[in-house]
Amino acid sequence: MNQLKAFFVCLLVSATINAQEFLATVTVDYSQVQTSNNQVYQTLERSLSDFINTTKWTENRYKVYEKIESNFLIIITSRNGNNFNARLQIQSRRPVFNSNYYTPVLNFVDTKFDFEYTENEELIFNPRKFSNKNLTDVVAFYVYYVLGMDADTFQLEGGTPYFKISQQIANNAVGTKFGGWSEMDGNKSRGSLINNVLKANNKTLRNIYYQYHRVGLDAMSDNETRAKNAIGNTLETLKFYEKGNYGLFYPLDIFFMAKKDEIGKIFNGGMMSSVNIVGLKETLSSLSPTNSSIWNNMKK
Repeated sequence: MNQLKAFFVCLLVSATINAQEFLATVTVDYSQVQTSNNQVYQTLERSLSDFINTTKWTENRYKVYEKIESNFLIIITSRNGNNFNARLQIQSRRPVFNSNYYTPVLNFVDTKFDFEYTENEELIFNPRKFSNKNLTDVVAFYVYYVLGMDADTFQLEGGTPYFKISQQIANNAVGTKFGGWSEMDGNKSRGSLINNVLKANNKTLRNIYYQYHRVGLDAMSDNETRAKNAIGNTLETLKFYEKGNYGLFYPLDIFFMAKKDEIGKIFNGGMMSSVNIVGLKETLSSLSPTNSSIWNNMKK
């Protein structure tokens, strides 16, 4: 009996030590491509899943229940030999304390994901050097971006170390034949995104991620009214972005893409709050007018 108990303890310890940071689902959608050989896409899917889920991305030890749940959807739009054109959708979520609810943290699409891949090739990533194939560089860039965003929801600006690695990956790739990295490629390029995340004028938004999740959602089970007040008050600080030229500020768009439906649900039922709902609607409608139908239905 003691030997059996020791065996299960060893299994538990091993699972904790070996558990990496991600519980990611990778899907390769090749429905837009005419092909008689689908094996390469299935192999790519498995290889990327192993790459994300088994690589040790940080120095931290993650327990199994601490893994970041995420989805990486690669939509292949065209192929020429070993050259692929694609879009990449990234989603991540994290659990809310003392509940069965998961809150979305990221949900957006990178439309300039071009890469080279040969079936069964080993996927190698070096944060100090560009791969010349773009596949692992883009995926690793977003792995660290997801890590950073997740950390920001638990600790104020806790994601900075991960964002800086993403920034280094982007810097390595600037000037290569692959697009989507340089700030010259537009405000939604990977370089523009990560540079804006780390700029001083993004501190307000990063503080909102922390206050919204850690002080608001994680406290919902203890006192719903107080938690709703905390969420409403922190969302009001988005007024900061009404004052400057933030119409093309992509980190703000990413926030609304992930959180719009959840914000609408929080303020469309449950316990009453003391939030200035009229003012909050005006702020949200000013910054994200395409979601006005959601904001208009909000109430205390």
